[in-house]
Amino acid sequence: MTAYSGGGGAGDEPLLLMTPGPTRVPERVLRAGARPMIHHRTPEFSRELAVALELLRPVFGTAETPLPIHTTGRGALEASICNLFSPGDEIVVCCNGKFGEMWARLAESYGVVARRIATRWELGVDTAELESALDDHPRTRAIALAFGDSSTGVANDIEAVARIGGARSRDKLVLVDGVSSIGGMPFAFDEWGVDVAVTASQKCLMSAPGLSWAVLSDRAWSACESSTLPKSYWDFTAVKRAVGKPRPETPGTPPVAIVLQVAEALRMIHEERLDAVYARHAALARRVREGIHELGLSLQCPELPRLSATMTAIALPAEIEPRALRERIKARGILTAGGLGPFEPIGFRIGHMGDIRMADVERTLDALRHSLDELRANAAGAPPHESRSERAVAS
Repeated sequence: MTAYSGGGGAGDEPLLLMTPGPTRVPERVLRAGARPMIHHRTPEFSRELAVALELLRPVFGTAETPLPIHTTGRGALEASICNLFSPGDEIVVCCNGKFGEMWARLAESYGVVARRIATRWELGVDTAELESALDDHPRTRAIALAFGDSSTGVANDIEAVARIGGARSRDKLVLVDGVSSIGGMPFAFDEWGVDVAVTASQKCLMSAPGLSWAVLSDRAWSACESSTLPKSYWDFTAVKRAVGKPRPETPGTPPVAIVLQVAEALRMIHEERLDAVYARHAALARRVREGIHELGLSLQCPELPRLSATMTAIALPAEIEPRALRERIKARGILTAGGLGPFEPIGFRIGHMGDIRMADVERTLDALRHSLDELRANAAGAPPHESRSERAVAS
């Protein structure tokens, strides 16, 4: 399933994208999107859209029909706000990362009141704090949070949050950003009682950026009926009508090539089997974390109670400058991601989602080992010592 992964590596080789997205697009998926253009009102396109809709259901863990939203993940999050709420509505937002905080900023931009909790990025969501916030703000209509927040590496406990505040307890809507995690980690929309979940094409779905998918519960659709915020291009009701036709379509012209890519990527995911995909992601995450500890590094947020299987955020010692390290890794043909927010000056991130395999992780760890050796040696004024792989070859 490996393939071209973007330009700019050493020599003429493409870079290996070990970032939290966009991720490597397999050759088979690239070919699906590179076919001659087809019209979006043809039976051929409808068949491929129908494939994507059907194969996405188990990825989300739902019997509901996913909605194709012609935008990036961030746009689909904004669309969720303007479709479900009215000015002055109140929501509680778990802000333990950049993308949790994004929910709050998007809500506030539409005149929705965001009550921020869990504002320390290095920690998980405290369920006692959530219960207290819901007690203090009885007019709260929803709880919003990220499943996996790629700024920190947390995997928030969606099931626990829904159990505390969702339909079976306090009757609040539960909105989940699954952009960096759905497709790489098990998600149970129906079983957990989630009301809105969003993912995007360019991460675990192994396709080009530009297309998102949203799933809504019956309770969320009821909220859409009473929402008074403006929506036109992102009108979920219009999308629902279009995909619900006997021959599914979209309200306007979609990114046709990306729809074709996602349909093909989903075929590949189901050929591998979802349980195997999730096990592979978990194994990749374990190996990255083992590898960085072997190199004397640590997690950026070691106190997190649950960690994402799709990316790892890494802290660096004071003598290692993140940009310099990432440039050396890039010179070896591998692109990693910088730290975000307060962690930008002290760390970096490795993505291991989508089409990434164990050989890619080992190559990345080897490049990290060599790069650290060089930087540490430069800092000490001495030549770099042999890496473990070089010693093994010599022996």
